[in-house]
Amino acid sequence: MTGIWQPSALAQDAPNLDSEDSQIAYAIGMNVGMNLVSQGLLDGLDSDIFLAGVTDSFDGDFSMTMDQMFAALEIFQQRQQELMEQQAAEAQRNAAEALAAGQEFLAENGGRGEVVTLDSGLQYEVLEAGPGGASPSASDGVVAHYHGTLIDGTVFDSSVDRGEPAQFMLSQVIPGWTEALQLMSVGDRWRLFLPADMAYGESSPTPAIPPNSVLIFDVELLEIVE
Repeated sequence: MTGIWQPSALAQDAPNLDSEDSQIAYAIGMNVGMNLVSQGLLDGLDSDIFLAGVTDSFDGDFSMTMDQMFAALEIFQQRQQELMEQQAAEAQRNAAEALAAGQEFLAENGGRGEVVTLDSGLQYEVLEAGPGGASPSASDGVVAHYHGTLIDGTVFDSSVDRGEPAQFMLSQVIPGWTEALQLMSVGDRWRLFLPADMAYGESSPTPAIPPNSVLIFDVELLEIVE
């Protein structure tokens, strides 16, 4: 966010925060300011004039009438509405582009001889076969190591990097994991290629995973927890 706070506007002595009341007052101002900045509501506005409006509200000596205030706020709301519409349109374009890129990737990836493509669209590659044995059911829990990336190689999550395997119920994870892990045996290490609709689709849980992303996971099944 650019042009919100000019250094001159904040170039003042640090406030005295020795009392509880001063700490409360500063905390309220800090919280309000952080919220406004994080939402981008002050982008392009003059910080000195904004702070003057806050200061004037304490003694009621305003430089505009209430009607003028409401008229200005209406313009502000219109700008915010236009911005949200632009952001929504951009998000739709990005999601469509991600979906197309993912479909192209899977089509090419599925042509590799070592990759198996299931009816669901899920693809996997066996990196290392374990000794064989039982496979988990959809109602089981498992302990597994995983390393997740986007198709461009960007890492978005990794139990391997954290050095701690994850435990979870197969009924409570994304569809691609539920299907793939039931096909694996303890000791297997597979690379999973999840179409967007078997991962998070358009509803990404984190900015690290753009909507409609194909996800790639290296998964090692360590244990079945019944």
